[in-house]
Amino acid sequence: MPITARLDEFGKPAWIALTVLGFMAWWPVGLAVLAFTIGSGRMGCGYRGGSDRWQHKMDRLQAKMDWMRSKMSGGQPGGSPWRGSPWSGAPSSGNRAFDDYRAETLKRLEDEQRQFKDFLERLRFAKDKTEFDAFMAERRNRPAQDSQPHDPNAAPGQATGHDQPYQSPPSQN
Repeated sequence: MPITARLDEFGKPAWIALTVLGFMAWWPVGLAVLAFTIGSGRMGCGYRGGSDRWQHKMDRLQAKMDWMRSKMSGGQPGGSPWRGSPWSGAPSSGNRAFDDYRAETLKRLEDEQRQFKDFLERLRFAKDKTEFDAFMAERRNRPAQDSQPHDPNAAPGQATGHDQPYQSPPSQN
């Protein structure tokens, strides 16, 4: 059984202890173990998702909000039928003004979250469009010889007119 599998059986405390012992023995060993544990995801810090990092964070936030909403509404998926908010089923604090403030604030936060997600979506679309437009402009500006199709009827070695090297027009100085 490899050492990593054996340490994984003990969990994070084993990796932390190995990192500390590595630093005590010789600092480069401790640094290497620390880099390995963080890079491999064994410590749970750092998300190795590439460009989808923000989407992952937003999905986690949404999952937490859904969980909280179900807890506040007493486990009912649709929430409380009165006042139109899933948070209105929350247990009362005994202070009606505070309960109204809490419901209003949570509704405002949900609206802001929705607006932010829409903004991120528009931002991603704009970035993709910009990259695509740049690609198309680069493609249009390529020399004509690269974009000419090969003549399948031409015999091997026969010049088709497209095989000639590009010659720039004479300059007019």
